[in-house]
Amino acid sequence: MAHNVEVVGLGTDAKIKLVHRHLIGVHTAAAAEAIGLATKAGLAPRDVFDIIKNAAGSSWSFKDRVPQMLNEDWAPRSSLDAAVDNMGTVIAAARGIQFPLPVASVVEQLYIAGAAQGYGSEDDAALVKLFLQDGHVTSKIEQTAHDGAQLTPVTTPVEIAKVGFIGLGAMGQGMAASLARGGFDVHGYDVWKPSIDKFVSTNAKATAAESPAMAAKDADILLLMVQNAAQAEDVLFGSGKAAAALPDGAVVILASTVPPSFARKLKGMLGDLGRNIGMLDCPVSGGVVRAANGTLMIICSGDEPMVEKAHSAILSMTGTPTNLCRVKGGVGAASSVKMINQLLAGVHIAAAAEAMALAARLGLDTREVFDLACKGPAWSWMLENRGPQMLEADWTPHSALAIFVKDLGIVLDEAKNLGYFAPISSASHNLYLAGASKGWAKESDAGVVRLWDVSVSANASPKASKPQKETETVPIKPLPAKKTLAALPEEYSTDVLDDNRRYVDSGGAPVLVVLDDDPTGTQTCHDIDVLTVWDIETTRAQFERESRGFFILTNSRALPSTEAKALILEICQNIKEAAKQAGKTFEIVLRGDSTLRGHLPEEPLAAEEALGKFDGWILAPFFMQGGRYTIDDVHYVQEGETLVPASQTPFAQDATFGYKNSNLREYILEKCGSRFDSSSFLSVTLEDIRTGGPDGVKAKLLSRPIGQGTAVVIVNAVAESDMHVFVAGLLKAQEAGRRYLYRTAAAFVSSRLGIRGIAPLSIDAVSPPASVTGSSSAPPAGGLILAGSYVPKTTAQLKRLREQRGSKLAVVELDVSDLIKSEESASQTIAAATATANAEVASGHDILVMTSRTLVKTSDALGSLQIGSKVAIALVQILQGIETRPRYIIAKGGITSSDAASKGLNMRRARILGQAAPGVPLWRCDEATSRHAGVPYVVFPGNVGTDDTLADIVEAWDV
Repeated sequence: MAHNVEVVGLGTDAKIKLVHRHLIGVHTAAAAEAIGLATKAGLAPRDVFDIIKNAAGSSWSFKDRVPQMLNEDWAPRSSLDAAVDNMGTVIAAARGIQFPLPVASVVEQLYIAGAAQGYGSEDDAALVKLFLQDGHVTSKIEQTAHDGAQLTPVTTPVEIAKVGFIGLGAMGQGMAASLARGGFDVHGYDVWKPSIDKFVSTNAKATAAESPAMAAKDADILLLMVQNAAQAEDVLFGSGKAAAALPDGAVVILASTVPPSFARKLKGMLGDLGRNIGMLDCPVSGGVVRAANGTLMIICSGDEPMVEKAHSAILSMTGTPTNLCRVKGGVGAASSVKMINQLLAGVHIAAAAEAMALAARLGLDTREVFDLACKGPAWSWMLENRGPQMLEADWTPHSALAIFVKDLGIVLDEAKNLGYFAPISSASHNLYLAGASKGWAKESDAGVVRLWDVSVSANASPKASKPQKETETVPIKPLPAKKTLAALPEEYSTDVLDDNRRYVDSGGAPVLVVLDDDPTGTQTCHDIDVLTVWDIETTRAQFERESRGFFILTNSRALPSTEAKALILEICQNIKEAAKQAGKTFEIVLRGDSTLRGHLPEEPLAAEEALGKFDGWILAPFFMQGGRYTIDDVHYVQEGETLVPASQTPFAQDATFGYKNSNLREYILEKCGSRFDSSSFLSVTLEDIRTGGPDGVKAKLLSRPIGQGTAVVIVNAVAESDMHVFVAGLLKAQEAGRRYLYRTAAAFVSSRLGIRGIAPLSIDAVSPPASVTGSSSAPPAGGLILAGSYVPKTTAQLKRLREQRGSKLAVVELDVSDLIKSEESASQTIAAATATANAEVASGHDILVMTSRTLVKTSDALGSLQIGSKVAIALVQILQGIETRPRYIIAKGGITSSDAASKGLNMRRARILGQAAPGVPLWRCDEATSRHAGVPYVVFPGNVGTDDTLADIVEAWDV
């Protein structure tokens, strides 16, 4: 079909539609090329889909179209003829303004070829038939196991005395550190000595190796995280001489991205040594942050005995078995899956660059185009992840352009060897080659957008344009607290909390699983467990031991939105399967910040993807201990004698999660865009609660008929009794068949479980028994306070603590600028702080380790999260260096307390004992696998308490 598009006459909406058609068309065609190559390579495409749908190669089109390809369902939801027409419109518009679209042009030709083959009236997913010799996918998809549970050894795990690690670059540092945190003696080598020095400073289990051979000597496992195949071969059989130094029976884990044919070749070379040295093909995905956090996705293939031997080491880098993706087919199969992921990721970055450049050439606000694309069918993981760098012209190499020169080269070489054509990969590869020829190889791969002579960043508005208004129409005024609260209706006269508890204990309610986006959500509960892992086996065991509910610490607030969404999806899927195995029903609470910070709508959308649609989202940010009240749908934070609208507090200025609206209706529209409109809301008012009681709440909830779409239920509350009454009515509505998803603060959880508050606990009341810590006559050790939170309340509390304790408190202040300036600077800062803290704790002195009080942030949310991650890693490394068990540990701030618990202390399951002060949770982990088992652990939120609260706890816990 011929197209004649006059771009000059197009309006903004029509131009945005062109960009979206470009992205959707390229993503769909890339999915077809990728699934075709997976089939040609002998992989099970359904397994490939299950792995990549949650990885960096994912897109809306991949998730939507590939199931149709796998099922050979060609019923036209969107026909291939329509794809020809849509891409033709895009290409014609580009020609009209003399703007090159090399990737989109290739895709248009593929759609035309598909239509010419007679597929035009079928769904555009039928394009995959163009890449298959017989046109069939189904016969090729004998499903193989990739479930992480299959990696669990069926025999007693082999003891691993030493792990050798070669390649301590950006990814390797985090992986090696995760192994050391897992208790393995790790001997690390890198060609750049500062990388070795940095690694050694992270953990007492980290040892420097002078050469690859020394890393390999006596190693039960040797892990290679080098840049390419040539380096891997040289390390083992060339100048590195590592293969000769390995003991008989060792296992080599190849984690680098290499051609599948090379992985098979390397296995053969090791086998030719005749010394029973095995090999596992284990490419990784997830980026630098997940490597450092120990939550990488690792794709694994190889012989079963080798998998069993290396299982515990691999698990220390993935965090949970669900991050282990087992692929059958032997060595080379995992690299083939990684190759498919890299095909998609590389094409998606190129498509994002091409589309954003087109948007700029069309005169569009590129930030608005980006925001809209990320909320609908034009989305890809890479667009969302790399788009901010394009908008800010930030070419910091979080992932260097040279990587895709290499990785798409691997794709094209392997395709050629298989007799397979990959035109989209070829067009994309040429863009990366062009970028490298301009000297950009070591800069960000997002910088490929500079190939077009337009400026994406210059066309970006300073802040993202929203389809809904961002600012409140009429500014909401602060209110006098005492007068406002006194004017409200009297509280409901009956205490219903015990009724709630009896209902829950009787088994009338589903098990409540609270996904806590940072550890502070446990602040209203006691005598309940919190998990820091979420594999199916552990979660099933928790369902079997606890009928009321439990927490899972996700720490998702510390992650970028894309990673947070993928994490919640994974956890909800695991919970669903674990509950099924245990024969339990459950419901999910997404526990978030009472000052409205967090990933919205990403986390609820992820829960819906795993668990299906709900009748409503319950929004309940009330938290009395923190002075967080909701009145007439407006959320307030009490400051002194004043109720301040939440959007007018420092919390709303958060560099990552800032917002403009205090009215919760406007807040939801601001955050969720077109997902909701003014008809979506249902308010449960204070009058409903205090006058109508539980039956009034039930009637209000049931007043919205089923079938009107997902409602957003706003819960107004200013007293704990309000939340108790709301829950009592909610339980009645659930008996009538309603199903809800909860986005709440901590107060809802204790009301729903029927947990009545207790007085703050003293250190004597929570000290562990001697059976946990062992008997000792040594003088008491010092207490340790770690402070990473930067909010004004924390700063005020630290100031008061230092004033009140004076010389009784040692203080180490970490300059955040030093932590982010360079690896060498960070290593020196951490080493000095660790030495001081270790000495003070051992000598019985309390010590405060705090970050500098000036907030260091970037112009975008992702950059600010990355700074926060570096700060958290530094505090964890200091904690890991503390040799003497502290008398207690106080962790100030959500990210700090989460990482200190899970990474610094290796907690997997802890008991929530109560609170050290109102709103300040107190945990203890007595499991032998944890570090410093039995230490009282105070999870101190950054934004809770008075200026004196922290000092009062430290004073009370003095000896």
